[in-house]
Amino acid sequence: ITSIYWLLTLITGASSGIGAGAAVLFSRLGAQLALNGRDVDNLTKVAEECEACGAVKPLLVPGDLTDEDTVKRTVEEVIAHFGKLDVLINSAGILAMGSIETTDMAQYDKVMSVNVRSVYHLTHLCVPHLIKTKGSIVNVSSVNGQRSVSLMMFSHLILIVELASKQVRVNSVCPGVIITEVHKRAGLDEDQYAQFLEKCKVTHALGRPGEVEEVAHAIAFLASDAATFITGVNLPVDGGRHAMCPR
Repeated sequence: ITSIYWLLTLITGASSGIGAGAAVLFSRLGAQLALNGRDVDNLTKVAEECEACGAVKPLLVPGDLTDEDTVKRTVEEVIAHFGKLDVLINSAGILAMGSIETTDMAQYDKVMSVNVRSVYHLTHLCVPHLIKTKGSIVNVSSVNGQRSVSLMMFSHLILIVELASKQVRVNSVCPGVIITEVHKRAGLDEDQYAQFLEKCKVTHALGRPGEVEEVAHAIAFLASDAATFITGVNLPVDGGRHAMCPR
C-alpha cells in the first residue's frame, strides 16, 4: 500500500502494541504522524523508530485521554501543527481480566472510560476536521471483546450513518490474540501468558496468535485510497478465530 502517502494521521495508543506497530508502518508508507500515548519514554522510542524509516518527525501529543482537557489539547495541537487531519486511528485501550462475579464497578468504569468514553470524546472533536478533508476513522476493536463491544457498536451504528453522507469513512479492525504486552498488563504472569498463547493453536484456525504488523497492515489498507468505497466494515484480523466454535 502506498496510498497513505502524506496523509496526516493521529494514532492513539501509539506507545505500545498495535498502535506502535501502526505508527512504524505508516511512517514507512510516508504518512505524517501525530502520536498519542501515556508512556512518554516508549512514545519517544516509537517516534525515533519512525524517523529511522526516513519519515518526517512525528508530533508527540502524550497524555491520558480519559482526561477531557488532554483530549482537547491533543486535537488543538495536531491542528495547530499540521493544519488538518486526514485519518484518526483509535488504538488506545486496556484489557481487564475477570467475570461478572469477580469484577467490581471501579474496574467497569475504568474500562468504559478508556475504551469507550475517551474514544467518543476524541472522535467528536476530530470529526469537524475529518469532514473538511473527507478523511477516515479506523477503530481497533476486537474479535472477542478485548475491547468493549460498545466501541464496535458506536463506530458502526452511529458514526457510519452520520458521516457517510459527508464522505468520512468509518471502519474497524477486529484482532484476535495478538502478541503484545496488553495481557500481561491485565494481570497474566509469564507462565499464564505462555499457556494463553499455546491455546491459540486450537482457538485460531491458523493455529497461532497474530503479530502486531499483521494488524497494522489491515489498518493501513482501511485508511488508504485503496479502500475509498469501504465503510462500515468490521474486518477480522484474527487467524480465523471468528469462524471457530466458541471455546
